[in-house]
Formats: sequence, C-alpha cells, structure tokens
Amino acid sequence: MPKVLLIEDEPALGMIVKDSLTYCGFTVFYAENGVAGLAQFEEHQPDIVVADVMMPDMDGFTMAEHIRRQDPNVPIMFLTARSQTDDVVKGFELGGNDYLKKPFSLDELVVRIKALLRPRNADTFPLTVFKIGRYAFDPAKQKLSLDGREISLSHREAELLRRLCELRNQVLEKNAVLLELWGDDTFFNGRSLDVFITRLRRYLKEDPKVQIVNIRGVGYKLIN
Repeated sequence: MPKVLLIEDEPALGMIVKDSLTYCGFTVFYAENGVAGLAQFEEHQPDIVVADVMMPDMDGFTMAEHIRRQDPNVPIMFLTARSQTDDVVKGFELGGNDYLKKPFSLDELVVRIKALLRPRNADTFPLTVFKIGRYAFDPAKQKLSLDGREISLSHREAELLRRLCELRNQVLEKNAVLLELWGDDTFFNGRSLDVFITRLRRYLKEDPKVQIVNIRGVGYKLIN
C-alpha cells in the first residue's frame, strides 16, 4: 500500500483526512507540525508528502526544503488556505508538485494523490534517450546527464521535458500540457507551469545553445 505522510496542525481535520485516506487503501503517517513531520519522513520514507503550509515550529515550505535535500523526487502536495499567487508559486519553487486550497473535497485530494503516485516505470515511456545539445535525457529513469553528472528530475519535470523533446523546434501548447499534467488550465496552474519551465531552463543552462523560449500567448519551444 502507498505510504502517505500527512502533516496538518488542525487535529480534527488531520484525523478526518487520515481516516479517509486509510479507508481508500493508503498507509498514513500523521504529524501535527513540520518538525514532527520531518522526523516522520526520515523514519518512514513515505511515497508522498501531504503538508499544510501554515504550521507551528516549522512551516510546510521550510519542511519541504529539508525534504528536498534528502529526496529530490518524492511528490509533495501542499494544503493551503492561502490564495496569493506568490505563495502558490513559492511552494512550487521550493519543490512542491501540487497544491490544494482549503476547504477541499476529500475525493479531489485522493484523485490528486493517485495522480502524483501514478507508476513511473520504463513502460510509461518509449525506449528513447533524447540528445539535447550536450545533455542526454532519459525519461524512463527521469535523469538528465551532462559530462558524467546526473540531475534527478521529478515526475512532472520529466514529463514536461519529454513533451518538449518530442516537439523539438515546434510549439508545445500551454493549455494542452496544463490539461494533461495538471488536470486543468486555471491561472494558478499556469503560474505553476511557468515555475517548472524555469526549473528546466536552470537545469539546461550549461549549454547556451539549448533554449526553452516562450511563444507569447501560445506555449513554449525547445530549441537546440
């Protein structure tokens, strides 16, 4: 059974979510603050982290930074009452994979968790290693390599880069990729996509011939 680490500082809500996820077949470890959540992460090595943002002792963003130093790939979903775009973008910049605004539907939470836990094995991808300038990208392993060094990509980063590679020198439409990878093309998800594009540019910056360019109002294009 998939292991979920749930960190929520409202005990009543935390127990409702924990019981619901357990009923749906997940093994759930629960903590009420970021410090305890980080300790639970180190002890149990969960398959996914679901964390409130506003918590005592250590907030969700700070906890996510610590987790990302230990594991660059484990999916992290933020639960947040915040609606400011900058807060949402900050969550993605710190390594978050998804967010859900409070109050939320438990059914939607389960669907999003399952989407983030979707099997990431070699059968998901064609047996192709893409050459991107001086880089080699293996989507099956979610690895980007340069001169013997490897960068581990998250599932969503790998999916996004794979689509860019498949449409090399063509436009990857923003709305299409939002619907495929995020489930809808809302404004906040559009900002999240922009953050992921920025991450990929940072990973590819050592080869100046490789560019991901914005096609205003349409999408993105990988050029090399």
